[in-house]
Amino acid sequence: MVGVSAVAAPTATSLRLADLAVCALIEEAELTPKPALVDRRGGGSHTDMDLPMLRRSAHALHPTFVALAERACGRVPGQLLREELAEIGRHGEAAMLKATGGVNTHRGAIWTLGLLLAAAVMAPPGAAPARIAALAGRIAAFPDRNAPCEASHGALVERRYNVAGARGEARRGFPNVIGVALPVLRIARKSGCTETQARLDALVALISRMEDTCLLYRGGTTVLSDARSLACAVLSTGGSGTKEGRRALRQLEVALLGHRASPGGCADLLAAALFLDSLDNSQRR
Repeated sequence: MVGVSAVAAPTATSLRLADLAVCALIEEAELTPKPALVDRRGGGSHTDMDLPMLRRSAHALHPTFVALAERACGRVPGQLLREELAEIGRHGEAAMLKATGGVNTHRGAIWTLGLLLAAAVMAPPGAAPARIAALAGRIAAFPDRNAPCEASHGALVERRYNVAGARGEARRGFPNVIGVALPVLRIARKSGCTETQARLDALVALISRMEDTCLLYRGGTTVLSDARSLACAVLSTGGSGTKEGRRALRQLEVALLGHRASPGGCADLLAAALFLDSLDNSQRR
Protein backbone atom coordinates (compact mmCIF):
# COMPACT_ATOMS: atom_id res chain seq x y z
CA MET A 1 0.00 0.00 0.00
CA VAL A 2 1.14 3.51 -0.81
CA GLY A 3 -0.30 5.96 1.68
CA VAL A 4 0.31 9.31 3.27
CA SER A 5 1.82 7.54 6.26
CA ALA A 6 4.65 6.26 4.01
CA VAL A 7 6.44 9.62 4.43
CA ALA A 8 8.70 9.39 7.50
CA ALA A 9 11.15 12.28 7.14
CA PRO A 10 10.02 14.66 4.39
CA THR A 11 12.58 16.82 2.66
CA ALA A 12 12.62 20.60 2.86
CA THR A 13 11.57 20.74 -0.80
CA SER A 14 8.51 18.55 -0.21
CA LEU A 15 7.47 20.63 2.79
CA ARG A 16 7.93 23.89 0.88
CA LEU A 17 5.85 22.69 -2.07
CA ALA A 18 3.13 21.39 0.25
CA ASP A 19 3.10 24.75 2.03
CA LEU A 20 2.67 26.53 -1.30
CA ALA A 21 -0.16 24.20 -2.33
CA VAL A 22 -2.06 24.70 0.91
CA CYS A 23 -1.49 28.46 0.69
CA ALA A 24 -2.86 28.49 -2.87
CA LEU A 25 -6.05 26.72 -1.74
CA ILE A 26 -6.56 29.13 1.15
CA GLU A 27 -5.85 32.21 -0.96
CA GLU A 28 -8.36 31.02 -3.56
CA ALA A 29 -10.96 30.39 -0.85
CA GLU A 30 -10.41 33.79 0.78
CA LEU A 31 -10.53 35.76 -2.48
CA THR A 32 -13.57 38.04 -2.31
CA PRO A 33 -15.98 38.75 -3.98
CA LYS A 34 -16.03 35.58 -6.09
CA PRO A 35 -19.19 34.85 -8.11
CA ALA A 36 -21.31 32.29 -6.24
CA LEU A 37 -18.26 30.63 -4.66
CA VAL A 38 -17.34 30.35 -1.00
CA ASP A 39 -15.49 33.47 0.14
CA ARG A 40 -15.30 35.84 3.10
CA ARG A 41 -18.96 36.79 2.66
CA GLY A 42 -20.40 33.29 2.92
CA GLY A 43 -21.02 30.07 1.04
CA GLY A 44 -22.22 31.49 -2.27
CA SER A 45 -24.28 28.80 -4.00
CA HIS A 46 -23.06 26.21 -1.49
CA THR A 47 -25.33 25.56 1.47
CA ASP A 48 -22.98 22.94 2.94
CA MET A 49 -19.68 24.89 2.86
CA ASP A 50 -18.15 27.97 4.42
CA LEU A 51 -14.73 29.57 4.60
CA PRO A 52 -13.62 27.92 7.88
CA MET A 53 -14.43 24.53 6.38
CA LEU A 54 -12.33 25.25 3.28
CA ARG A 55 -9.44 26.33 5.47
CA ARG A 56 -9.68 23.10 7.50
CA SER A 57 -9.83 21.09 4.31
CA ALA A 58 -6.75 22.79 2.88
CA HIS A 59 -4.70 22.23 6.02
CA ALA A 60 -5.83 18.60 6.20
CA LEU A 61 -4.33 18.04 2.75
CA HIS A 62 -0.82 19.15 3.75
CA PRO A 63 0.38 15.58 4.55
CA THR A 64 -1.04 14.42 1.23
CA PHE A 65 0.86 17.07 -0.70
CA VAL A 66 4.05 16.17 1.17
CA ALA A 67 3.55 12.49 0.33
CA LEU A 68 2.93 13.27 -3.34
CA ALA A 69 6.12 15.31 -3.54
CA GLU A 70 8.15 12.60 -1.82
CA ARG A 71 6.76 9.89 -4.09
CA ALA A 72 7.57 11.86 -7.26
CA CYS A 73 11.12 12.77 -6.26
CA GLY A 74 13.68 11.25 -8.63
CA ARG A 75 10.98 9.65 -10.81
CA VAL A 76 9.89 10.05 -14.41
CA PRO A 77 6.30 9.92 -15.74
CA GLY A 78 5.08 6.35 -15.98
CA GLN A 79 2.23 3.97 -15.26
CA LEU A 80 3.46 2.91 -11.82
CA LEU A 81 4.05 6.48 -10.66
CA ARG A 82 0.63 7.54 -11.92
CA GLU A 83 -1.06 4.84 -9.89
CA GLU A 84 1.03 5.48 -6.78
CA LEU A 85 0.13 9.17 -6.90
CA ALA A 86 -3.54 8.29 -7.39
CA GLU A 87 -3.55 6.08 -4.30
CA ILE A 88 -1.98 8.85 -2.24
CA GLY A 89 -4.63 11.19 -3.63
CA ARG A 90 -7.38 8.82 -2.46
CA HIS A 91 -5.89 8.87 1.05
CA GLY A 92 -6.02 12.66 0.76
CA GLU A 93 -9.69 12.55 -0.18
CA ALA A 94 -10.38 10.52 2.96
CA ALA A 95 -8.51 13.07 5.09
CA MET A 96 -10.44 15.88 3.41
CA LEU A 97 -13.81 14.22 4.05
CA LYS A 98 -12.88 13.59 7.69
CA ALA A 99 -11.98 17.26 8.14
CA THR A 100 -15.20 18.48 6.50
CA GLY A 101 -17.71 16.00 7.90
CA GLY A 102 -18.16 14.33 4.53
CA VAL A 103 -18.34 17.42 2.31
CA ASN A 104 -16.36 17.31 -0.95
CA THR A 105 -14.50 20.60 -0.76
CA HIS A 106 -11.28 19.92 -2.67
CA ARG A 107 -11.46 16.68 -4.63
CA GLY A 108 -10.73 18.44 -7.91
CA ALA A 109 -7.95 20.46 -6.33
CA ILE A 110 -6.25 17.29 -5.06
CA TRP A 111 -6.06 16.08 -8.66
CA THR A 112 -4.94 19.39 -10.13
CA LEU A 113 -2.51 20.56 -7.46
CA GLY A 114 -1.29 17.03 -6.81
CA LEU A 115 -0.19 16.59 -10.41
CA LEU A 116 1.44 20.00 -10.60
CA LEU A 117 3.22 19.51 -7.29
CA ALA A 118 4.55 16.11 -8.37
CA ALA A 119 5.70 17.59 -11.67
CA ALA A 120 7.40 20.48 -9.86
CA VAL A 121 9.51 17.96 -7.93
CA MET A 122 10.45 16.13 -11.12
CA ALA A 123 11.20 19.23 -13.21
CA PRO A 124 14.68 20.79 -13.42
CA PRO A 125 15.40 23.51 -10.85
CA GLY A 126 13.91 26.83 -11.90
CA ALA A 127 11.63 25.26 -14.51
CA ALA A 128 9.00 27.62 -15.95
CA PRO A 129 5.32 27.04 -15.15
CA ALA A 130 4.63 25.84 -18.71
CA ARG A 131 7.30 23.16 -18.42
CA ILE A 132 5.94 21.97 -15.08
CA ALA A 133 2.39 21.87 -16.47
CA ALA A 134 3.53 19.91 -19.52
CA LEU A 135 5.27 17.38 -17.27
CA ALA A 136 2.08 17.07 -15.20
CA GLY A 137 0.24 16.35 -18.44
CA ARG A 138 2.60 13.48 -19.18
CA ILE A 139 1.83 11.96 -15.78
CA ALA A 140 -1.93 12.42 -16.26
CA ALA A 141 -1.79 10.72 -19.67
CA PHE A 142 -1.39 7.34 -17.99
CA PRO A 143 -4.66 5.72 -16.82
CA ASP A 144 -5.25 4.78 -13.22
CA ARG A 145 -6.10 1.08 -13.48
CA ASN A 146 -6.96 0.98 -9.77
CA ALA A 147 -9.50 3.78 -9.85
CA PRO A 148 -12.83 3.01 -8.14
CA CYS A 149 -15.69 2.12 -10.45
CA GLU A 150 -18.08 4.77 -9.13
CA ALA A 151 -18.35 7.78 -11.42
CA SER A 152 -17.79 11.31 -10.11
CA HIS A 153 -20.03 14.21 -11.08
CA GLY A 154 -17.27 15.45 -13.34
CA ALA A 155 -16.93 12.12 -15.14
CA LEU A 156 -20.70 11.92 -15.68
CA VAL A 157 -20.75 15.42 -17.16
CA GLU A 158 -17.74 14.71 -19.38
CA ARG A 159 -19.60 11.81 -20.99
CA ARG A 160 -22.97 13.52 -21.18
CA TYR A 161 -21.73 16.73 -22.78
CA ASN A 162 -18.58 15.42 -24.47
CA VAL A 163 -16.28 17.89 -22.70
CA ALA A 164 -12.70 17.42 -21.56
CA GLY A 165 -13.23 18.21 -17.89
CA ALA A 166 -10.49 18.18 -15.29
CA ARG A 167 -8.87 15.06 -16.69
CA GLY A 168 -8.69 16.49 -20.18
CA GLU A 169 -7.32 19.78 -18.88
CA ALA A 170 -4.55 17.92 -17.08
CA ARG A 171 -3.68 15.64 -19.98
CA ARG A 172 -3.30 18.65 -22.26
CA GLY A 173 -0.84 20.25 -19.84
CA PHE A 174 -3.29 22.67 -18.19
CA PRO A 175 -3.76 25.08 -21.12
CA ASN A 176 -6.28 27.22 -19.23
CA VAL A 177 -3.86 27.69 -16.36
CA ILE A 178 -0.85 28.45 -18.56
CA GLY A 179 -2.63 30.25 -21.40
CA VAL A 180 -5.44 32.06 -19.58
CA ALA A 181 -5.18 32.43 -15.79
CA LEU A 182 -1.46 33.11 -15.41
CA PRO A 183 -1.22 35.68 -18.25
CA VAL A 184 -4.31 37.55 -17.06
CA LEU A 185 -3.03 37.54 -13.49
CA ARG A 186 0.33 38.97 -14.46
CA ILE A 187 -0.95 41.48 -17.02
CA ALA A 188 -3.47 42.82 -14.50
CA ARG A 189 -0.71 43.32 -11.94
CA LYS A 190 1.41 45.22 -14.43
CA SER A 191 -1.54 47.43 -15.36
CA GLY A 192 -1.83 48.65 -11.78
CA CYS A 193 -4.60 46.41 -10.47
CA THR A 194 -4.54 45.32 -6.86
CA GLU A 195 -3.69 41.69 -6.15
CA THR A 196 -7.35 41.00 -5.38
CA GLN A 197 -8.46 42.54 -8.67
CA ALA A 198 -5.81 40.63 -10.61
CA ARG A 199 -6.92 37.33 -9.10
CA LEU A 200 -10.60 38.06 -9.68
CA ASP A 201 -9.87 38.91 -13.31
CA ALA A 202 -7.94 35.65 -13.70
CA LEU A 203 -10.92 33.74 -12.28
CA VAL A 204 -13.38 35.57 -14.53
CA ALA A 205 -11.17 34.87 -17.55
CA LEU A 206 -11.29 31.16 -16.70
CA ILE A 207 -15.09 31.29 -16.42
CA SER A 208 -15.28 32.98 -19.83
CA ARG A 209 -13.27 30.21 -21.49
CA MET A 210 -13.75 26.94 -19.62
CA GLU A 211 -16.35 24.23 -20.02
CA ASP A 212 -16.68 24.03 -16.23
CA THR A 213 -18.17 20.66 -15.32
CA CYS A 214 -19.49 22.05 -12.03
CA LEU A 215 -21.67 24.50 -13.95
CA LEU A 216 -22.70 21.84 -16.46
CA TYR A 217 -23.67 19.44 -13.69
CA ARG A 218 -25.88 22.02 -12.00
CA GLY A 219 -27.59 23.53 -15.02
CA GLY A 220 -26.37 22.10 -18.30
CA THR A 221 -25.33 24.11 -21.32
CA THR A 222 -27.73 26.98 -20.55
CA VAL A 223 -26.00 27.82 -17.28
CA LEU A 224 -22.57 27.37 -18.82
CA SER A 225 -23.44 29.68 -21.71
CA ASP A 226 -24.87 32.33 -19.39
CA ALA A 227 -21.81 32.21 -17.14
CA ARG A 228 -19.37 32.50 -20.03
CA SER A 229 -21.29 35.38 -21.61
CA LEU A 230 -21.54 37.34 -18.37
CA ALA A 231 -17.86 36.69 -17.59
CA CYS A 232 -16.93 38.10 -20.98
CA ALA A 233 -18.97 41.20 -20.08
CA VAL A 234 -16.89 41.68 -16.92
CA LEU A 235 -13.68 41.58 -18.93
CA SER A 236 -14.97 43.76 -21.75
CA THR A 237 -15.90 46.52 -19.29
CA GLY A 238 -12.39 46.67 -17.86
CA GLY A 239 -12.42 43.87 -15.29
CA SER A 240 -12.97 44.00 -11.55
CA GLY A 241 -10.85 47.12 -11.23
CA THR A 242 -13.50 49.33 -12.85
CA LYS A 243 -16.94 50.37 -11.64
CA GLU A 244 -18.57 48.87 -14.73
CA GLY A 245 -16.59 45.66 -14.32
CA ARG A 246 -17.66 45.29 -10.69
CA ARG A 247 -21.29 45.84 -11.70
CA ALA A 248 -20.95 43.14 -14.35
CA LEU A 249 -19.27 40.82 -11.83
CA ARG A 250 -22.25 41.24 -9.54
CA GLN A 251 -24.59 40.42 -12.43
CA LEU A 252 -22.61 37.25 -13.05
CA GLU A 253 -22.96 36.28 -9.40
CA VAL A 254 -26.70 36.99 -9.30
CA ALA A 255 -27.22 34.79 -12.35
CA LEU A 256 -25.21 31.91 -10.87
CA LEU A 257 -26.94 32.18 -7.51
CA GLY A 258 -30.25 32.03 -9.34
CA HIS A 259 -29.17 28.75 -10.89
CA ARG A 260 -27.69 27.53 -7.57
CA ALA A 261 -24.48 26.89 -9.48
CA SER A 262 -20.86 27.85 -8.92
CA PRO A 263 -17.74 27.62 -11.12
CA GLY A 264 -15.87 25.17 -8.91
CA GLY A 265 -13.68 23.87 -11.73
CA CYS A 266 -12.51 27.39 -12.48
CA ALA A 267 -11.74 27.91 -8.79
CA ASP A 268 -9.53 24.80 -8.81
CA LEU A 269 -7.59 26.12 -11.80
CA LEU A 270 -7.21 29.53 -10.17
CA ALA A 271 -5.63 27.77 -7.18
CA ALA A 272 -3.36 25.95 -9.63
CA ALA A 273 -2.34 29.26 -11.20
CA LEU A 274 -1.64 30.76 -7.77
CA PHE A 275 0.50 27.73 -6.88
CA LEU A 276 2.58 27.95 -10.07
CA ASP A 277 2.86 31.72 -9.75
CA SER A 278 4.10 31.54 -6.16
CA LEU A 279 6.51 28.74 -7.04
CA ASP A 280 7.86 30.71 -10.00
CA ASN A 281 8.28 33.83 -7.87
CA SER A 282 10.07 31.94 -5.10
CA GLN A 283 12.51 30.41 -7.57
CA ARG A 284 13.42 33.84 -8.97
CA ARG A 285 14.40 35.26 -5.57
